[in-house]
Amino acid sequence: MSSKDTFFSHKQSLNIGGRILDFKQPRIMGIMNITPDSFYQGSRLMDPEKILKRAKKMISEGADILDIGAYSSRPGSDGIPVKEEKQRLVVALEVIRQTFPDMLISVDTFRPEIASMAVNDFNVHMINDISGGDMDTGMYDTLAGLQVPYVMMHMKGKPSDMQDHADYSDVVKEIIFCFSEKLGQLNKLGINDIIIDPGFGFAKTILHNYQILKQLEAFHIFNQPLMVGISRKSMIYQVLDTHPSESLNGSTVLHTIALMKGANILRVHDVKEARETIRLFGKTFIQ
Repeated sequence: MSSKDTFFSHKQSLNIGGRILDFKQPRIMGIMNITPDSFYQGSRLMDPEKILKRAKKMISEGADILDIGAYSSRPGSDGIPVKEEKQRLVVALEVIRQTFPDMLISVDTFRPEIASMAVNDFNVHMINDISGGDMDTGMYDTLAGLQVPYVMMHMKGKPSDMQDHADYSDVVKEIIFCFSEKLGQLNKLGINDIIIDPGFGFAKTILHNYQILKQLEAFHIFNQPLMVGISRKSMIYQVLDTHPSESLNGSTVLHTIALMKGANILRVHDVKEARETIRLFGKTFIQ
């Protein structure tokens, strides 16, 4: 199977915010961390002016969706109370919505009450759940009521202890089995606009991460849009013996591989470079 065949082998659109987002070419989700402790220092945002400046930059560079999260999920991170997560998000959502009322926005949360607030109060279009519903069992019922697209990511445990759960006999098969069960639950609740994310770095060793990337085509079995979040992660900087701040080139290399294997959405810190990667990829595999 050629890379072009792989790219066109699954669901080609998503109903988001009343608009049809097609995947005739890959899309970019820009990461906005409203946290003081995310793993990549360059993505940390707390001040409203800096939040708006980053949003403007990402949108001008070609982000299709902004993904806003206020709960750090770096390995070993401690949780924060619901109230604090909500306060952080409200600051960001208010300033972004005032300036960009029509921008597609995703909120990165595993908490149903946060998802409801974001959708109902700020017209957020998508929920990105790092736990795939595991960290709060009420998320699926909440989504059934909200009827917004759902990013279902794979993780075992919690961010504070997930690396203690990085134990698999076959990491790709186990993730596929997990997704299969959860997709069945979601479909029964009438939730059909689902994006799957294998969860690079979440309860995975570096070896696991590269096994997933090598076999990324296997996830097309679900006929759902596929999102990849590998930007500046440890699978890059630990292999190269560098640091997240020096991992842009490595991110571009792995993004290219992910695109060749059929990724529909790249979740990135660096929008301009991701857009250039997609344009060059398209010259070979889309046009």
